[in-house]
Amino acid sequence: MWYSELFQTVESEQDELQAQTMAVYMKGKFPFLGIPKPKLKQLIKPWIAKAGKEPEIDWEFVTVCWEKDYREAQYIGVEYLKKMYRKLKEEDILRFKQLVTTKSWWDVTDNLDELVGELALKYPYVKQEMLIWSVSENLWLRRVAIDFQQKWKEETDQKLLETIICNNLGSKDFFINKGIGWSLREYSKSDPTWVKAFVERYGEQMAPLTKKEATRLL
Repeated sequence: MWYSELFQTVESEQDELQAQTMAVYMKGKFPFLGIPKPKLKQLIKPWIAKAGKEPEIDWEFVTVCWEKDYREAQYIGVEYLKKMYRKLKEEDILRFKQLVTTKSWWDVTDNLDELVGELALKYPYVKQEMLIWSVSENLWLRRVAIDFQQKWKEETDQKLLETIICNNLGSKDFFINKGIGWSLREYSKSDPTWVKAFVERYGEQMAPLTKKEATRLL
């Protein structure tokens, strides 16, 4: 397994004091080794660069990243997938569903949504899957559905964005309301007129947090 040395190297850099600080920041949801992301990226860079030359994604490696107890392992998995995004296949959306719903929290899902967006740009079927996710009982699937177009700019599917957001208006969940506002704010950089009209049309149904984020750049 090419990644055994990678994990050995990362685990050898454990910092217990930093680990406690990082765990507190994440509300105690996950244990940490205590390696800040900039340092972690430098540590894993040689292995990720070499792995990125392979023709296929090593999903066994990604699975191992999600099975590891410490949170940095999931960050490693995300960095690897970002390196390999051009090799994603249509059926990988099912793998992403598993990743999003396992050890879920914003620090990982807010990176996976961009990768789901890459899939949807290549495979129109994924857009239909996002409609399903947008009404899921799992809030992290809904958050990814809300935000997966955030990097699309002029390629944003306005009708789809509107439908998915409307599926989630009225939510009392912080992450959903923040996600809606974030998505609209990002799109306002490309089409402020559309976002302004959207807020005027649905503003009464929006949480104050959503409206504040959506109009931040208008």
